[in-house]
Amino acid sequence: MSKPLKYFLFTVLGIILVFFAYLFLGKAPEAEEITWGVNFSQKHAQDLGLDWKEIYLALLDDLGVDDLKVAAHWDLIEPENNKYDFNDIDWQISEAEKRGVKILLAIGMKTPRWPECHLPSWAWGLSEDEQQKEILEMLEVLVLRYKNSPAIYAWQVENEPFFPFGVCPWVDKDFVEKEVNLVRSLDEFHHPIVISSSGEGSFWILSGQLGDIAGTTMYKKTWVQYLHFYFTYQFPPVFYYRKAEIIKTFFNKPVICVELQAEPWCPTLLYDCSVQEQKKTMNLEQFKYNIEFAKQTGLDTFYLWGGEWWYWMKTKQGDASFWEEAKKLWQ
Repeated sequence: MSKPLKYFLFTVLGIILVFFAYLFLGKAPEAEEITWGVNFSQKHAQDLGLDWKEIYLALLDDLGVDDLKVAAHWDLIEPENNKYDFNDIDWQISEAEKRGVKILLAIGMKTPRWPECHLPSWAWGLSEDEQQKEILEMLEVLVLRYKNSPAIYAWQVENEPFFPFGVCPWVDKDFVEKEVNLVRSLDEFHHPIVISSSGEGSFWILSGQLGDIAGTTMYKKTWVQYLHFYFTYQFPPVFYYRKAEIIKTFFNKPVICVELQAEPWCPTLLYDCSVQEQKKTMNLEQFKYNIEFAKQTGLDTFYLWGGEWWYWMKTKQGDASFWEEAKKLWQ
């Protein structure tokens, strides 16, 4: 090996080591003030056997949540082609308006909760081009309907659109850009657009490029489906802060956490998972740890992932500990 090549390789290795030291060493400064919110999915609440309106009101009135990320599932709002049913989303937004609650509305083909991509049955047989045309039509109707609501704080266009997870027909960065441009053109109030990415498996670059706000997830214990074991992420809190600083430096965009793990991650869907199995990835100690971990990342906005499950534990399992612990965040 020639000397110039050796110098080059040592230089590259040195840069890599410095970069990883930057990501993993040190401590993030504490955020001056933290906004705590909760994710909500009508479909997920129903899958858990809950009255979705009851839990929605409990989140607002009992917990006192004043920031919600609400999933507008395509299959619920357009069950038949060009026949829209906005009654349920209308109700959710109306109840938020009454209480001065802010909503981050997740819209598009891929919105939170399994199966991730919530296509109506009539859309599955369409070609990719036809599906994209229908998505843009749905987005136009939805944005025009809700852009005037005082409850709408921001739009989340798709949910982790660049991460190939879930039952989805395709991943298309160019199409996400079309969606973002459409939403911006329709919304003269300029509500910010959030684009989310995996917190542990991404540097959020595309989110920083396309969105006004980069959204990240934050998970500590998960089930790795293809390897069949539980996995604990060892990233320190500063890991998220350093990546947020990169997005701030290069794109001048803030980063928020759109999913902070506050429920189990099971080998099966949550409603098919025993409580004993659920405790392997989420118990009260882990719940408290995840909250404290989030506080140490330097980020200032977190939407907790699990409100429906806390209510299920409280009403179906007689364990109100998660619900009561979460309540402390809004007292």
